[in-house]
Amino acid sequence: MTVDEIKNGIVLDHITAGKGMKIYSLLGLDRLDCSVALIRNVPSRKMGKKDIIKIDADIEVNTDIIGYIDPDITVNIIKDGKNVEKKSIELPQKLTNVLFCKNPRCISATEQELPHVFTLADRENRIYRCLYCETKAK
Repeated sequence: MTVDEIKNGIVLDHITAGKGMKIYSLLGLDRLDCSVALIRNVPSRKMGKKDIIKIDADIEVNTDIIGYIDPDITVNIIKDGKNVEKKSIELPQKLTNVLFCKNPRCISATEQELPHVFTLADRENRIYRCLYCETKAK
């Protein structure tokens, strides 16, 4: 299988196999008016298998979403067909409007305009809690 190289855009590499679709969906890549390739289960020496997403446009991607789903992803910025920047992603300390509180008594459930904010409570176990009511994210 061959996927053309991109001239200007972004390549999300080293995605844990099977997580590519979730990233595709949460980043809203289906709404873009450019070529987007999601390649699943690509052989990898380091990971065994991995997913890759190629976006043929120079756009901003929400690195908090990427870091929450898979902090080992590498974001490669492509200009004129060359990799000009390679960003490593980390687990974000705070997530805003990525997760939504499931507690019906939480103020974020009743106040529609209030942002849904979750903070990292346990880095080792990747546990986030609602800023307002401390409910654990699922």
